[in-house]
Amino acid sequence: MTPRTLYLFGSAAPPVFDVATVIEQAQQRGFDVCLGLTPTAARWLAADLDDLAELTGHPVRSEYKTPGEPDVWPKADAIVFAPATFNSVNSWALGLTHDFVIGVVAEGIGKRIPMVVMPCVNAAYVQHRQFERSVAELREMGIRVLYGEGGFVPNQPGQGKPKEYPWHQVLDAAERLVHTD
Repeated sequence: MTPRTLYLFGSAAPPVFDVATVIEQAQQRGFDVCLGLTPTAARWLAADLDDLAELTGHPVRSEYKTPGEPDVWPKADAIVFAPATFNSVNSWALGLTHDFVIGVVAEGIGKRIPMVVMPCVNAAYVQHRQFERSVAELREMGIRVLYGEGGFVPNQPGQGKPKEYPWHQVLDAAERLVHTD
């Protein structure tokens, strides 16, 4: 069976430090993983980028390619965006494509690429009205948003538990997105 290509995108939230383990888990589930990061997440993981590229077999991307430059990744069968910060969720919903990963997921809607996003935000951020609007907007556009019961539940500021981030839920959702009988 040919592996399905999964674009795994991450924002700068503490669970992103576990991305190597998540890549391995996705590979064990039969995915060919391509890793994309927001610029800040790429800076956080700068010391590990070469190892992550070796693990996936693809370059780690955090910037747009230049016009005429060939694509270095295979076509996506599905996209997982986790952890997705307050900024990333809102930027995506509003179509603000200043970052490479936001541009890919925004375009992915029109390309009908199956996508799932799991935020990683604290309870103070979610009090901002735009966040709930953005979650609703993404859902209305057909994006599976794992937020609330059955997904990520916000913690109080400063009380995050990155090791408890429910990665298995987003990987389960990715499998369901590409599952064909």
